[in-house]
Amino acid sequence: MFLFILLFVTAGFAQDKKVAVVTFFIDKRVGMKGTGLEQGADLIKLEKDSDFNLTPILKDFHQRFFDDYAKSFPFQLVPENEVLNNPAYVTFKPQDADGDFNSRRFTPSPGYKVVDYNWLQKNRADLVNMFGQYDGIMFVFVDFYFEPGITFNGMGTVKMKAYANMVLINKNNEIVFKINEYAASKKTGVMVGGIPAMEPTKVLPMCESALDELMTDLDKKLPKIIKKADAKL
Repeated sequence: MFLFILLFVTAGFAQDKKVAVVTFFIDKRVGMKGTGLEQGADLIKLEKDSDFNLTPILKDFHQRFFDDYAKSFPFQLVPENEVLNNPAYVTFKPQDADGDFNSRRFTPSPGYKVVDYNWLQKNRADLVNMFGQYDGIMFVFVDFYFEPGITFNGMGTVKMKAYANMVLINKNNEIVFKINEYAASKKTGVMVGGIPAMEPTKVLPMCESALDELMTDLDKKLPKIIKKADAKL
């Protein structure tokens, strides 16, 4: 497990502050860094496969986030229905920075738009203004990366890393904090010819294992992480 958190000097938050979660999604494009495979066909093989279904584990993470992790924040989360039923949000169409956005790559929790806080500043500004009655907005998303193990003559093992990303933006469109926490799967896969096995039946168990480990870590450590963040705001 590894923790990466960036803190920024902004106006302080308190328990009477309210924050709207404006996106909640999982990325099906498994990162290939460290495998030597960065070609387009390698990157999109899983996301094109309808059997690579990450919806069940996203549902688990979503429930854990709102039922458990939310209690650690030094502010209240706006009820989801107030965000998802906001007329401006319902009709909001985020612009995509690289122009290749497609629905097969990103799986959002029901009702949410897929928006990265760092794609285009206009998207972020639009959401800040849209929910200007609150004290901030939050972006939450999960992504995965293959982590190669020891290899010999092109044969070896590979694990999966799951990353939980939580980014808080205040009403002045300033980043308050970015949390990027990851954990590796207990389950392992194989690499043949330096290429990880890419069948959903092989990869999904590793994704599930990695996210299980990550959620266990967050259960224990998120309160401390947020406490440190709050002390510096």
